[in-house]
Amino acid sequence: MDLFEQIEGTPHNLLPYDGTVQYYGAVMSLSEADHYYEVLLSTIEWKNDEAVIFGKKIITKRKVAWYGDIPFPYTYSNTTKTALPWTKVLLALKALVEKESGETYNSCLLNLYHEGSEGMAWHSDAELDLKKNGAIGSLSFGAVRKFSFKHKKSKESISQVLQHGSLLIMKDETQTHWLHRLPPTTLVFTPRINLTFRTIEAS
Repeated sequence: MDLFEQIEGTPHNLLPYDGTVQYYGAVMSLSEADHYYEVLLSTIEWKNDEAVIFGKKIITKRKVAWYGDIPFPYTYSNTTKTALPWTKVLLALKALVEKESGETYNSCLLNLYHEGSEGMAWHSDAELDLKKNGAIGSLSFGAVRKFSFKHKKSKESISQVLQHGSLLIMKDETQTHWLHRLPPTTLVFTPRINLTFRTIEAS
């Protein structure tokens, strides 16, 4: 991203085709990011994530939480979560992401990775509950981690380092054509919190 793009507030598209991913970098001061990190770590109702794979229930080390406008059900990895009511801090962060991205969101899936060995395998956020081609606003706090994309057909890959207090937006046909992941690393020993603001279309 060059200086002009940062000044204009229109980050360039990280993807060469078939989708839009914009990295805004830090969208708050270091002290604000530190504050939100500590508050989220201590006040969110974190629970170990669950997945059903080949009929077997798997409990992950990574912890998650699901919040929204109403008690939205959200199903992925063959398990369903029911959204908790927003906290004041989450509403403040949602407003920040909406202002920066020009999008609106009605829910948020949070992830807590305790250290670098915890990550996320290749996947796309294309669940039927989600608004098709809708924007996903991803806020990162804590440990700096690499985030990767891979095109489903061409296999071309692109990575971006996500800083403490930074925002990344995925939208348009990104989930249709690209996979993404948080690769594990042996170089990180501290937690990372990730908030992904989404739009659920209630049936």
